[in-house]
Amino acid sequence: MATVDLLSKVKMNLILEHSQDDDLISSFISAAVSYAESFQHLETNYYQTHAIPPTTEQAIIMLSSHFYESRDGSTGGFFADNTSAGEQVWNTVNLLLRLDRNWKV
Repeated sequence: MATVDLLSKVKMNLILEHSQDDDLISSFISAAVSYAESFQHLETNYYQTHAIPPTTEQAIIMLSSHFYESRDGSTGGFFADNTSAGEQVWNTVNLLLRLDRNWKV
């Protein structure tokens, strides 16, 4: 997995040019990748050795950005005035991840 590529894409999504929060954002990316693997019923670290599909990559970017923007835990991030913003992010992320899900019975 190209974590560096994900970092640059998340920072582009956040419109963030400085590198002071790179370690923090990288930890959010790791959490988002882990969530994606779990949601998609994939083994841990699956995306370390397999390509990330575009829809999954977008979900990881969105979720990492959401984690960064709502890192204080008390707001919904950038759109904190919209009480359903956090829920909208999770719904969109889950819909994107569902497209590449390994469906099991």
